[in-house]
Order: sequence, then C-alpha cells, then structure tokens
Amino acid sequence: MYAVIETGGKQIRVEVGSTIYTEKLNAQEGETVEFDKVVVYSNRTTRVGTPYVKGVKVSAKVEKQGKGKKITIFKYNSKKGSTRRKQGHRQPYTKLTVEAIEA
Repeated sequence: MYAVIETGGKQIRVEVGSTIYTEKLNAQEGETVEFDKVVVYSNRTTRVGTPYVKGVKVSAKVEKQGKGKKITIFKYNSKKGSTRRKQGHRQPYTKLTVEAIEA
C-alpha cells in the first residue's frame, strides 16, 4: 500500500514505515502531522484524485527539524574583475516517519 502526498510544492511517494524529508513544517519534534492532500492512493486498486483523493489521510511523526548540507553559489562575469559574488545556503527540512495511511 502506498500513497502520493503533496507538501511544500512537491509530490512524495510514501509507504507505512518509510522516512521522508520535506520542506520545513511548522511542528515540534515528536508531534504527529496529518496530510490530507493525497494525489494517488493504491491498495489493491489505484485511486487517482482530481486533484485530491477524498477520504484518505496520511499521518506521520516528526523525527527531526534540521538544515541540509551547505551549497555554494558562485556567480561571475568573465573579464570583469568586480562582478564576482560568492554565496552559501542551507535549506531547512523536516524529517518524518510515516505511521499510517487511512482510507
């Protein structure tokens, strides 16, 4: 059994017991989060939503809030010494463990 949920502008395929990383959610560690924006649900038959499947919820437990690895952005224009720019970024995330898919 699996479901495809929509969170943070992305679609993620989840199964019971799987660990996923999403965009940062406004929840504390140890809390339970429910997703009702289920795009696809499959048990024995597959149900595709228009745009969401009605009556299906995915509940997940927040394991950790954190920041990803640092990426470096370096922009420059060749032959122009003054237009070099270096910048870094760490994307915040939420680590979730899927507990149940309720249909």
